[in-house]
Amino acid sequence: MSAWSNVSSNGSYTSFLLVGFPGLREARALLVPPFLSFYLVILSANALVIHTVAVQRSLHQPMYLLIALLLAVNICVATTVVPAMLFSFSTRFNRISLPSCLLQMFCIYFLVVFDCNILLVMTLDRYVAIHYPLRYSEIVKGQLLAGLVGAAAARSTCIVAPVVALASRVCFCRSDVIHHFACEHMALMKLSCGDISLNKTVGLTVRIFNRVLDMLLLGASYSRIIHAAFRISSGRARAKALNTCGSHLLVIFTVYSSAMSSSIVYRVARTASQDVHNLLSALYLLLPCLVNPVIYGARTKEIRQHLATLFRRAQLLAPPEKSQSLPSHRELPT
Repeated sequence: MSAWSNVSSNGSYTSFLLVGFPGLREARALLVPPFLSFYLVILSANALVIHTVAVQRSLHQPMYLLIALLLAVNICVATTVVPAMLFSFSTRFNRISLPSCLLQMFCIYFLVVFDCNILLVMTLDRYVAIHYPLRYSEIVKGQLLAGLVGAAAARSTCIVAPVVALASRVCFCRSDVIHHFACEHMALMKLSCGDISLNKTVGLTVRIFNRVLDMLLLGASYSRIIHAAFRISSGRARAKALNTCGSHLLVIFTVYSSAMSSSIVYRVARTASQDVHNLLSALYLLLPCLVNPVIYGARTKEIRQHLATLFRRAQLLAPPEKSQSLPSHRELPT
């Protein structure tokens, strides 16, 4: 692409080159198999659990529908990130226009925040199920569930939109090379040649406010949930409630620990290479997408049973292996 077509009238670049992992430019092709395999495993694992919830009528309950929605968001996150990453590994000219870059930024951050908001809705669902077990089906109806999911989507938009809107007003004239595999906010802001203090302040404030508020809500809710669970007289019902909460807490720990680790390393380890920061960003985005279906598939009894049934049916439908019979005594050589 010629220089004149890549610069607007005010001297700002209108498209950018995504280099993925800058320190591995000569060996980028070697990164395609592992990330492609990672992506295919994410798609298969999440789709399998979603299919199980979709085809089994007994799983058409709020908790399982929210699990399926969470895993669908995982697929969207991986699909927004990995194909563009693989393209940057396999070609030397992975250019992306500024509008497409801002759209990718919005989609990634929206899906990540929406993922966390779904976890909040799932926590509320567990709170009602344990505190009001006899009125659960009366309280948590389809209309309420749809309203909560809609509110989660609206909250995600309100959190992400200001960051992307401010980024769209920045003049990018320092370089047209993004040292990242995606249009990450700070990676793009490094290319600006003006004052971006407001962008940094808003981005950091939104991230801290969102994370801290979510963790406070989750902590307060689960303290009440666990307290109520231990007050259940039936040991079997108490164990089932704690097992369900345990799966949800494992997912929450995976999501928030990976996010916090990435943020801490990004701000503390200034001497670390850009490749290290990019790898942590990839793990932050993709690790929950891989771990979540494993947790829910292995620890949720109803899903685990239906998955086992699905595998057994697949084995029965598989064509039998042809056995090679031994020759009879008449066919044996004399």
